[in-house]
This record gives sequence, structure tokens and C-alpha cells, in this order.
Amino acid sequence: MITCFIRYEIDPYKREDFEHYARNWGQAIPRCGADLIGYYAPHEGSATTAYGLYNIADLAEYEAYRERLMNDPLGRENYEFAKEKRFILKEDRMFVKLASAPHGG
Repeated sequence: MITCFIRYEIDPYKREDFEHYARNWGQAIPRCGADLIGYYAPHEGSATTAYGLYNIADLAEYEAYRERLMNDPLGRENYEFAKEKRFILKEDRMFVKLASAPHGG
């Protein structure tokens, strides 16, 4: 299992647009096969940094998932919404693997 960790730099005056975008992913991502951890908008501190995180089996499954997302009606709509509203200034994506398991026991 790997986690896709996305760091967004967003326009601080368009935070509501980012939140709309995040809610749409909250529906489309699980439907297309990834385990959504969540999208996080600025609350206190930086007004321009937001995050999205989800788990997926491996990079091969990630490629198949991305294809499903591009063909999903809400996924396509959300990509277009982001292009039209231009609230995302920068997006960095990386894949990480949980190194502390087992923990909490």
C-alpha cells in the first residue's frame, strides 16, 4: 500500500473553490478505486497551503485509477472546474509508504 500525498498552493482568495473541489473528490476518488484519507484546506497559519491524501495498492493500480478518474463524469467536471477557476497555483505530488507500522499497540 502506498499513499499519494498532494501539496497544493492555492489562491487564498479562492479557498471556497478549493473546498468545492475537495468535496467533489470526496465522491469521485473512492468511486474510482482509491482509499481517500481526505482533503485539507487552510484553517490557521498558512492561507495558501492545502493537502490531499489517499491510499492505493501500488503505482500500477495508480495508473489504472487515474484512467478511471479521467473517465468519471464528476472527475472530468472537477478537472475542468479547477482549470476554469484557477485556484490551484501549484501542485506537488509524491508517493510515500508507511514506515511506522505496526504502531499504537
